[in-house]
Amino acid sequence: MEHIGEWGAAEAAAHIRIPTAQDNKYSHGVLGVVTGSATYPGAAVLGVEAAHRTGIGMVRFLGEKEPASMVLSRRPETVTVSGAVDAWLVGSGMEADPYFNPELPDLARACLGLQPILLDAGGLALLDQVSAPAVITPHEGELERLVPQGEDSNEDWAARAADELGVVVVLKGHETIIAAPEYESGGRFITRVTAPTTWLATAGTGDVLAGIIAAIIATHSHNRVPHLTELAEYAATGVYLHGQAGLRAAQQGPFPALELADQVSRAVQELIAEGSSSQL
Repeated sequence: MEHIGEWGAAEAAAHIRIPTAQDNKYSHGVLGVVTGSATYPGAAVLGVEAAHRTGIGMVRFLGEKEPASMVLSRRPETVTVSGAVDAWLVGSGMEADPYFNPELPDLARACLGLQPILLDAGGLALLDQVSAPAVITPHEGELERLVPQGEDSNEDWAARAADELGVVVVLKGHETIIAAPEYESGGRFITRVTAPTTWLATAGTGDVLAGIIAAIIATHSHNRVPHLTELAEYAATGVYLHGQAGLRAAQQGPFPALELADQVSRAVQELIAEGSSSQL
């Protein structure tokens, strides 16, 4: 098993795609989002806000009517009609129902194509139907239901779950473990990101994380399908940015999740600046 230790600023900066002068709203990545529900509509707002602030060409929100209305109220630039996407974010704030809302009969098929997909919360129920490269973002309780931990350390557990499920596992916690499946050709990607603040342990911060990671994936997936090791690198970068946004939000004390999302743009800009200075 390849251990690369802590995923830090240098590694994360190398995986932020800055748009070029030739880019447009499509080529810089389109993220399809199916999140939120009548029970938890705020999850949709948090993930979409975070995705926009991470830097992306377009967000298509295709969830239920109530969260869609809230998303548009907060972020009117969000598109709410179907169309081409480069990656999917599915499940934050949704019930664990693989059939979703009956008003959206084509949704599951749309999300299970070739584009990479991030499954969070209720979206984990779709895992056995997904053939595209996938990232899952469970906390310990959710991963326990998928792959029991037994006597494994969190690192070994995440690695074993990645192998058994065939997906990138982002095991969330104060120390988040990111693992990709091991290939027969040799080697495994596994790393960790330690949160720089404990104030992230609040409701909604996982929805923000999902939006950040999914946006990074989408910017790297236009006209290509990343392999699982690449997806793990993008996921680790998203976890790092999430922590840095939390550190900045915590400068004024405890913060709600929407304020965390507000800090993502600043965290991205500072990471880009740090990456540029390190190349001088």
